[in-house]
Amino acid sequence: MVVTRPMKLRVPPPFDLPATLESGQAHRWQREGQWYWGVVRGNVIKVRQDLFGLEIYSAPEPPEQLVEMLSSYFRLDDDLTAIYQEINRDPRIAAMIDKYPGLRLLRQEPWECLVAFICSATSNIPRIASNMESIAEAFGEPVTLHGHTRCTFPPAQRVAAAGEQALRDLGLGFRAKYLAHAAIQVAEGVLDLEELRRTPYWDAKARLTELPGIGAKIADCVLVFSLDKLEAFPIDRWVSRAVQEWYLNGKKMSYLETVEWAHGYFGRYAGYAQQYLFHGGRLGKVGRVGTEQAAD
Repeated sequence: MVVTRPMKLRVPPPFDLPATLESGQAHRWQREGQWYWGVVRGNVIKVRQDLFGLEIYSAPEPPEQLVEMLSSYFRLDDDLTAIYQEINRDPRIAAMIDKYPGLRLLRQEPWECLVAFICSATSNIPRIASNMESIAEAFGEPVTLHGHTRCTFPPAQRVAAAGEQALRDLGLGFRAKYLAHAAIQVAEGVLDLEELRRTPYWDAKARLTELPGIGAKIADCVLVFSLDKLEAFPIDRWVSRAVQEWYLNGKKMSYLETVEWAHGYFGRYAGYAQQYLFHGGRLGKVGRVGTEQAAD
């Protein structure tokens, strides 16, 4: 039964719902006015931020039963003030923090996050969102809230059973092969994503990059956006250029060298620094890459 009365979820300041949901981390949120519609762990969520926190509707589970899950999803356990003190190392990061106070990393469901960033290869944010919706509509289950029907994201077992050709038919192109393989690995328990949460960063990254089609950047996205590896520093073309031009006087470094530099410069919360650089630069159209930049 759909609950027509919303739940109020208090959030610790600072918190910025639009910046958090529109910063390229998650790809199934859709904005309608001041409301955001998404699907989180099998529930359609309708949420907006007001002066008192978050106002939430949900289905099929009532929002009162989702407090713990949503608190985890929005990483309300992160002390942003303390994180800012650690990553606020220079005027550029300071400016991004001042402009977007309350932008938080998300703690997404790992399998869905892995699929999203497999879809991100040589793609862009709107296309990733389209791919994720197509997969959900083809293999997920419909859930209706306030007249809006969205589909849950299918488990790995269902995607594995569908196979590569079915994924190609959804428009995934060359990514279908990699996704089909990853689905089999997860469905059969060969790849235990939750185990990676308890695995040190470098070991977890090595395990992910054993999969065909999963490079260092995709692995870092999965690690920071779903598996609590806040030191992960995903490097797309814009971040690479920003690091070179803003911090290294144009010096080019390999992906590995750049990650090691970020760990030394920003520390254990390098992933937060990266997200501020990416989001602020993307919306501000800093440099030569705009809002529809390639996600790789």
